[in-house]
Amino acid sequence: MNKTIIAASVSLVLLAACTATGSGPGSGQVAQQAMSAQTAATDQQARAKVHTELGSLYLLDGRSAIALEEARIALAADSNYAPAYNLLGLTHMGLNEMKQAEDNFRKALSLAPGDPEISNNYGWFLCQTAREQEAIGYFMAAARNPLYTTPTKPYTNAGICAYRAKNDKQAQEFLTAALRLAPDNNQARLGLAEVAYRQGRYAEARQWTADIEKNMEPTADVLWMALRTERKLGNREAEARYASQLRRRFPGSPEQELLSQGQYD
Repeated sequence: MNKTIIAASVSLVLLAACTATGSGPGSGQVAQQAMSAQTAATDQQARAKVHTELGSLYLLDGRSAIALEEARIALAADSNYAPAYNLLGLTHMGLNEMKQAEDNFRKALSLAPGDPEISNNYGWFLCQTAREQEAIGYFMAAARNPLYTTPTKPYTNAGICAYRAKNDKQAQEFLTAALRLAPDNNQARLGLAEVAYRQGRYAEARQWTADIEKNMEPTADVLWMALRTERKLGNREAEARYASQLRRRFPGSPEQELLSQGQYD
């Protein structure tokens, strides 16, 4: 809800409470009207929150059309509800509708300047559209917000974005910070493996992927990283083992396609 509206509502309630103690005609009615307006505004925001959260679940489930509809219902309840615009931004980005995505992210930030979750998401949008340095500014704003409970996420995203911009030094700094904040952050480990691999530090890259495998079942990108690393180290047996896992567990994945085409780098 717009803070100005909240402040105005509170002021009206206080004024009405003072007036109600006097003897002027209609003072009780003024207080009742003020309280009703405040309750209605609160109910609108609650409805917007419920539909936005529901839409987010649909988006995670890959049901983009329903996510869009839930966001629109949320905004019909409260047209200034920033998280609903954030949901629209994420959904349009997933649909590769970049103009609509950016418009909604910017609207969300205009309503909630400095919101760390929105800043992180907009940063990822910018990274996806080859505006890496601008993206990193939003990631850092999110990471340094003392109210943000998961700063490891924007640090990881900043590391990935810096890596894409071929700034390995910056990427390593961000990813190391992400891992320090959350020692179970396997995405940061994979990013550090990628940096080490590109710099020719193959034994280090192997160690990072080995650490990931200790903590989770490897995904296609982890298997691909491990396969390429073992190939560089000349370990044909391990390379073949990872290749077999990739073909068996992730057929049709982009990594398996690269393997079938022999595009290792």
